[in-house]
Amino acid sequence: MTADNSGKTAERLVRAFLFLKGYRILASNYITGRRTTAGEIDIIACKGKTLVFVEVKKRSTIEKAAYALLAKQRQRIQRGAEAFIKRHPQYKKHNVRFDAVLVKLPLTIKHIKNAF
Repeated sequence: MTADNSGKTAERLVRAFLFLKGYRILASNYITGRRTTAGEIDIIACKGKTLVFVEVKKRSTIEKAAYALLAKQRQRIQRGAEAFIKRHPQYKKHNVRFDAVLVKLPLTIKHIKNAF
């Protein structure tokens, strides 16, 4: 399995994991737009009145996955979240949260709420 395939597998597992925890998946691999400073958001989900922007990190260990979320990447995700809310004003009054889900295949998942 290539790194790209295992990354996509991890994202599919996380979507199923979040769904089973009661989240409604709104978007996957959401790109805010070409030639912007915002980047791709792995998963956008909603639970109640909370809009959750999720970064999935798959590595050979959970510890390595935890250290893979860099400050510059967090900033891009936050800008992407702002762009998503501007395009989808129905979520403007929702609480916003940024989570990380760390994955070690074949099946170790750690969900960190309010990761940044």
